[in-house]
Amino acid sequence: MFRTKAKSLAAALALTGAVFLPLQAQALDDKQKEEFGAYIKEYLLANPEILMDMQEALQQKQAQEQQEQAKAAITENKAAIFNGKDDISLGNPDGDVTIVEFFDYNCGYCKRALSDMDAVLEKDKNVRFVLKELPILGPDSLAAHKVSAAFRDLAPEKYAEFHRTLLGGEERATEETAIAVATGLGVSEADIRKQMETKPHDDAVRQAYSLAQSLGITGTPSYIISNEAVFGAVGVDELNAKVANVRACGKAVC
Repeated sequence: MFRTKAKSLAAALALTGAVFLPLQAQALDDKQKEEFGAYIKEYLLANPEILMDMQEALQQKQAQEQQEQAKAAITENKAAIFNGKDDISLGNPDGDVTIVEFFDYNCGYCKRALSDMDAVLEKDKNVRFVLKELPILGPDSLAAHKVSAAFRDLAPEKYAEFHRTLLGGEERATEETAIAVATGLGVSEADIRKQMETKPHDDAVRQAYSLAQSLGITGTPSYIISNEAVFGAVGVDELNAKVANVRACGKAVC
């Protein structure tokens, strides 16, 4: 069945060449265009699965191009991605494999992926997990990020608990909800607001946006593992598999 379709497609392509080769020196006239268009339409209507094959091939090509873009960006921005001065890492600070997660506190998929991070860190004591805030879901996300950055400056030892509480909460993350989490962990609102004013971390936000753009990241969560960008909440099994690949061959895909 597949071979028959393939032969039919090859025949159609051959016919396309047969039609166009003699006509390279001149344009098709209206009648020829009509006849050729009618043939192509008839063939595609009789074999619509070809369009699905073409769509799949296009998606594969786009995914490959996206990964090539990401790999080049990772090489050019390795220090900023894996060792950004404004990022905090969880797990083993000297781990042999690093996972970098771009996230937004109002991203529903990020909320679901929180348990994936915890599962990876629980199982594997030699993974370093870098949290890179990418507030792209509106003003509330940006406001929550600013509170988060201030809290991280004031109480870095409590940031993991702050992160899990705010990201894991059912309420929308806003300045108010983020401050409520911060005060619940013992940092006063006055101190948070003062820190936000004196050190707003605007450069860190701009760098996160710039890195995301260069990496081809358009949504959260997105991960960087070794030389690969992983887009979407792929789940704990996929993350663990890529960690194992890095150890086996030095790349996320062996």
